[in-house]
Amino acid sequence: MSEEKKKNNFFIDSAKLSEKALDRKHKLENDPSCRKDPMEYFPDMEQISPEVRNKVIAQMEAYDYTKYTAVDVRRALEHKTCSVEDFKALLSPAAAPFLEEMAQRAKLETSRHFGNTVYLFTPLYIANYCENYCVYCGFNCYNDIKRLQLTSEQIEHEMKVIADSGMEEILILTGESKTKSDIKYIGEACKLARKYFRNVGLEIYPTNVADYKYLHECGADYVTVFQETYDLKKYETLHLLGHKRVWPYRFEAQERALMGGMRGVGFSALLGLSDFRKDALATALHVWYLQRKYPQAEFSLSCPRLRPIINNEKINPLDVGEKQLCQILCAYRIFLPYVGITVSSRESATFRNGIAKICATKISAGVSTGIGDHEEKYTGKEEDKVGDEQFEISDERSLTKMYRDMAAEGLQPVLNDYLYV
Repeated sequence: MSEEKKKNNFFIDSAKLSEKALDRKHKLENDPSCRKDPMEYFPDMEQISPEVRNKVIAQMEAYDYTKYTAVDVRRALEHKTCSVEDFKALLSPAAAPFLEEMAQRAKLETSRHFGNTVYLFTPLYIANYCENYCVYCGFNCYNDIKRLQLTSEQIEHEMKVIADSGMEEILILTGESKTKSDIKYIGEACKLARKYFRNVGLEIYPTNVADYKYLHECGADYVTVFQETYDLKKYETLHLLGHKRVWPYRFEAQERALMGGMRGVGFSALLGLSDFRKDALATALHVWYLQRKYPQAEFSLSCPRLRPIINNEKINPLDVGEKQLCQILCAYRIFLPYVGITVSSRESATFRNGIAKICATKISAGVSTGIGDHEEKYTGKEEDKVGDEQFEISDERSLTKMYRDMAAEGLQPVLNDYLYV
């Protein structure tokens, strides 16, 4: 790997920032004493039992992946049921030479529990205002981008364009701004989505149990939250301002969503921010422990890698190449055979075609991470006003193209098989 790629430079200054704003930004970046304690909750944040969090972090901190050998990996692959210790071996560097065997085992588990189906969905970003300073994100409050919050009429128009393409499942996303995207605003978007889609998911800022209950009543039935990294020390240096800085509140979001009545929850670390093996372990154990506490719920995992953003095109996932990503995904499938695995448009078409035949069960299609530009992307008709995207995507295939490509790979694309209750 070149010297340039060994470390990401996340700190980019906008020429449009005032001297006062620039001074505050630099203090946040360079003086930890100016930053809020990431373990300290804001007054409006609901606190629940830290039992699961404590178990996950204890396992992650004790994980020494250098101690595992080929013997440990071979033993893990021979076991009919993958234990936590087996999973740790499969994530280790010692498992790299066994990648083909891991893929074969993962494919067997996927076929056994999911058949040859692959689910298709698309995200819809309805606002990109954000009150957080997350240094790697295109929406961060100091980044100079075109901001936009869609009106109800614009949201419904976007949804109609997407629905007309044949899509039946949608994931609604916002920037993390409670001012611009409050719970009522998101709830109204869910009500509109229920008119056009059979399955409505959310990827929004973490909130309290009562809010998740309200959003479920509005039509949403699953919630995805990226922890970004489970490494608290690293997390503190990447999330410098805003509600997202509070690490434990974010960690406990999925459990609060389940307490609020959501059918399912999704988990992920953003690979490339910290030690990817430890983050992968923590993500899977987060699911594993909650599965035992909430056996009625549906769980899913994803493995996004860092991507370039507007004004910082050099951001990259560092040491997480496609082989490492494949190893993690196969290990996830072997350890958690019943869990859904989503692979997003951050990855290339070639990679997604291949991984869908091994262990992925859900793929996004017709993707835009911008605001209000679906008609332009889907039909070619230019939009009057759009908001900038969160990150660059790699796979730009439409629903029709994705459906055909998945079928050509011998898979059965599925648009929806859920009923909202």
